[in-house]
Amino acid sequence: MKSYNGNTNVMDMFEKGKVLKICAPMVRYSKLAFRSLVRKYNCDICFTPMIVAADFMRSVKARDSEFTTNECDRPLIVQFAAHDAQTLADAACVVAPFSDGVDLNCGCPQRWAMSEGYGACLINKPELVKDMVRHVRNQVDNPNYTVSIKIRIHKDIKQTVDLCQKAESAGVSWITVHGRTTEERHQPVHYDAIKTVKDSVSVPVIANGDIKYLRDVESAHQLTGVDGVMAARGLLANPAMFAGYDETPLECMWNWVDISVEQGTPFSCFHHHLIYMLERVSSQPERKVFNSLSSTSAVIDYLQNTYGSVHEQGT
Repeated sequence: MKSYNGNTNVMDMFEKGKVLKICAPMVRYSKLAFRSLVRKYNCDICFTPMIVAADFMRSVKARDSEFTTNECDRPLIVQFAAHDAQTLADAACVVAPFSDGVDLNCGCPQRWAMSEGYGACLINKPELVKDMVRHVRNQVDNPNYTVSIKIRIHKDIKQTVDLCQKAESAGVSWITVHGRTTEERHQPVHYDAIKTVKDSVSVPVIANGDIKYLRDVESAHQLTGVDGVMAARGLLANPAMFAGYDETPLECMWNWVDISVEQGTPFSCFHHHLIYMLERVSSQPERKVFNSLSSTSAVIDYLQNTYGSVHEQGT
């Protein structure tokens, strides 16, 4: 791996007084090609998909397949799933020359993750989280390198505040709060809980959950006073969302084609992203045809025939 250590200090970005717009860690989806796309549309910081730190440390093959980046892929936060401090610190030291920070996943509610001691079960282990943050802080030899956590909330918000204050005392750089409990999936986001966390710590806080349009970024900020907003599914449906588009513009789809071809994105990933992008702009019969396509050339032909090129649209 070649080191791309630019001089990005993520914490300086929080000091500029604007609400940072962040691409969430998404399994299979927030890989290099997609990060390259959203960065064209006002995304300030990108996360990698969640990487299991123990697997990452165990094999070179895992490291090469799980983590790819390039010199334009900054600022970049690498998210790890871990349940012991030294493994997390070791993984952080490996990726530190190629990224701007690591994030500990304390929010994944999937059964497999929690049964392994990863993800959302960590919100009930504040002392362990504190220890993990401190280990990374002490062992990464770069004072500007960030260590953050991404959490879900407890039913009793006092427990969440206690967790966040313990993480702050260990030197956490910032905290992302997904405003739902571990049991909740599509229920409304508890913005009051995010605001309580924001009011309880002095480090920056990021709000996460149900961000589908640029106007949601502003309303989340108004409701909570957070320093940044993170989007997941909203960006999948419209990678240009942070630039103010309500649906994926044609130019964005063609940018995705160009990036995917250039980076050699596997067809299934290339196709899946376009299925998401076309959701709001195509009819059900059109989607049925598009979803059945099985080659990159067929997809490009379909886009050309159905929507035309950007040049033809006069943009």
